[in-house]
Amino acid sequence: MASPTGEETIRAYKLILARVVDKRPSGTRQRLADALGKHRSFVTQITSAAYATPLPAPHLPIVFSVCHFSPAEQQEFLAAYRLAHPGRLAKPVTGKRLRHLSIMVPDMGDEEKNRMFDQAIVEFAHKISLITGETEN
Repeated sequence: MASPTGEETIRAYKLILARVVDKRPSGTRQRLADALGKHRSFVTQITSAAYATPLPAPHLPIVFSVCHFSPAEQQEFLAAYRLAHPGRLAKPVTGKRLRHLSIMVPDMGDEEKNRMFDQAIVEFAHKISLITGETEN
């Protein structure tokens, strides 16, 4: 029997991720996009086995926290991830749990300006958490 291809191994962990996300409440994909500082289309690409886009290793702690992976789900996912990306997880995946924060901000009247504003807020929150030692880079 032939060993799985790179695309097949990526598909395997994405199927696990999609299964976990699908069991979570409505809005989980948007919360994940917000936490990653990305568009929702990026979340679709990293959670859908139809796309070959790999999930970047630095995003794993955020994914595990926002999607509330159980220890068993996390272990299953990491086994598949390591098979798809040997050596990419040099150190254990850890991170403090995150919480979702909703705030009201002005509408800039332009989609691109709104996106840039939102990204600046996410980056600011991340930098503050780095300064306080609450997250890893």
